[in-house]
Amino acid sequence: MSKFNAWSILSTAFLFVLGSIVLFPFFLMVVTSFKDSHEIIVTGLNIFPRAPVLRNYFTVFSKTYIARYLLNGVIVVVFTLAGQLLVNIPAAYAFAKRKFPFKKTLFLCILAALVFPRYIASIPNFLLLSKFRLIDTYAALILPSVASPFCIFLMRQYILTIPEVFFEAARIEGCGIPRVILTILVPMIKPAVGSFTIFSIVSHWNDFFWPLIVINSQKMFTPPAGIVFFADAEGASDWGAVMAAALLTVAPLIVLFLANRKQFIASLTSTGLKG
Repeated sequence: MSKFNAWSILSTAFLFVLGSIVLFPFFLMVVTSFKDSHEIIVTGLNIFPRAPVLRNYFTVFSKTYIARYLLNGVIVVVFTLAGQLLVNIPAAYAFAKRKFPFKKTLFLCILAALVFPRYIASIPNFLLLSKFRLIDTYAALILPSVASPFCIFLMRQYILTIPEVFFEAARIEGCGIPRVILTILVPMIKPAVGSFTIFSIVSHWNDFFWPLIVINSQKMFTPPAGIVFFADAEGASDWGAVMAAALLTVAPLIVLFLANRKQFIASLTSTGLKG
């Protein structure tokens, strides 16, 4: 019993130290956002602000389109996720439970798409969007991400764990494929949908590379691109305002996680990858 307690104490201490190392940059960002610019450049160990100020946040709202950046991020995240679920869940169902020509070959192509970096397709996607005059629009930010090989793979692996008897009963009752997907499949793959929702929201909210390529006007920037533009414009001279802008960018994800942490953890722990 003593050995167990010692191991528990050591593991807890290790996790505490590791968590502190991971969280320290975020903590430093928070306290720096409340520091005056003169206090930030003072040498020495001065982690906490001597006189907290809100000027940095007023600077962000007066010198940037931070509210528009956040709105753009919400629009991109919501419509991208909706498009991904609408397109990829039926595709995953087809790969898991339907028979059609070249099924294995097409699925191997999807697995190959998981291996190659998405940056490889950036030039063809940019040329295609430019051909349709969609550069500097929400469509340019959303459409290239709608078809997700990872979503198809994740949903397919989860659908394979569902007994075939449910789908056979639905077909006997005369249910078409759309009704089978909506009434039977989607409720049964909620853990996989929840896991992918987390992945999609975080990755597209924090995406910097693609918006930098397809967006030209400042008001169309997503939060990461807008913050970098603001930091470059300030010449890295007002670190307090930059940290305040970064905190405002991260805050929606933190609020979303805290409000749905139980569902997030349940989705991540119950997602099956059998097949």
